[in-house]
Amino acid sequence: MGVVSVKKSVVLLSLGHACVDVYQGAVAALVPFFIAERAYSHAAVAGVVLAASLLSSVAQPLFGAVTDRRALPWLLPVSTIVGGVGIALSGVSGSYAVTLAFVAVSGIGVAAYHPESARVARIASRGSHTAMSWFSLGGNVGFALAPLLVTAVVATGGLRFTPLLVLPALAGSVLCLPVLRGLAASAANGSVAAQAKRPDDRGSFVKLSIAVVGRSITFVGLSTFIAVYAQERVGGGVLAGTIALFTLYVGGAVGTILGGRLANRWDRVTVVRYAYLVAVVAVAGVVFVPGPAFYLFVAATSAGLYVPFSLQVTLGQDYLPSRVGTASGITLGLTITIGGLASPLIGGLADATSLRVALAPLIAMPVLSWLMFRTLPEPAVMGADGSDGRQPAPDVGHRGAVAVGVDAPGQVGDGDARQRS
Repeated sequence: MGVVSVKKSVVLLSLGHACVDVYQGAVAALVPFFIAERAYSHAAVAGVVLAASLLSSVAQPLFGAVTDRRALPWLLPVSTIVGGVGIALSGVSGSYAVTLAFVAVSGIGVAAYHPESARVARIASRGSHTAMSWFSLGGNVGFALAPLLVTAVVATGGLRFTPLLVLPALAGSVLCLPVLRGLAASAANGSVAAQAKRPDDRGSFVKLSIAVVGRSITFVGLSTFIAVYAQERVGGGVLAGTIALFTLYVGGAVGTILGGRLANRWDRVTVVRYAYLVAVVAVAGVVFVPGPAFYLFVAATSAGLYVPFSLQVTLGQDYLPSRVGTASGITLGLTITIGGLASPLIGGLADATSLRVALAPLIAMPVLSWLMFRTLPEPAVMGADGSDGRQPAPDVGHRGAVAVGVDAPGQVGDGDARQRS
């Protein structure tokens, strides 16, 4: 990488990813406080989650398509700040409309961050499954820390203290700067490595996207309501809910790293397929098993849903090697946002019946994802030495080349790893 080593770049990007994904996790973490302090209904808080997801679900693929044509590394610090400011201001007004607006702003910031960060991370990681899993781990850690951070801040002084939640965004915007300077320096060196073009496999990408939708609905549905549901199943008030949400998120750290390591031994498709089978059983346990065992099934659900996380991102990039920004935007965007679109339906059903009844359909979603992966092929990837191997080498970007820190579409940038994401 020149100015910044590969290992240091991945670490910095992972930490920055954590700072951004705090704000995705913070939306669900704020739900119990909106209910307690503002008497929001289940449908109303699902609307808050929807506000964070709706614009993001549209914007994230669009940002990915833009970065296929033009590298926009400055999006990393700017989008981090936007994501943080939106959540920080979400508690300052008692107006439901204003709250929705600020949460939506945060969602746009998060949407702008992920496609470009995935592109930069795969360049920095030189296509390693393990390195990409560490980058994804950062996001999982951010999710896991969100309920603890939100509870520490909001439980102390109420929703009026949410402006303090901007601090991770300030840190994250600074952490990515050395990596971006390193990429710019590598681009300035002008070193070029030729890469063979591979055709897009759009049919497989569609199946992958459907699988990601199933995962998204399951994960976001649970993360939105599990803090409240835990109080019903276990008792213990807000603390029980915070522990459940933290367990759902922190288990993803184990699942993400495990997924990267397993993919180095077996192919990604096989690993993800078995992970979804685990998720089917685990989600059923979350819905139906009461008492302390509830937390064990929450942890198993987290692992089962997070093993596929980074693997689905790189699979999407390899199915669409000419549009990896778009692929990253769709797979990363669908991971959260489509589930947010389904949350109001779950909330409305919960208001009409019970949370247990509303959450039961989520068991079918990992089944859908498993069915999609049953017919997916493991994409052949051209190695850096020209050989055909399972370990992915850096992909090609727009018109067969990568632009890192430069504006011209198709111009090659980073000399260490020619890859769009």
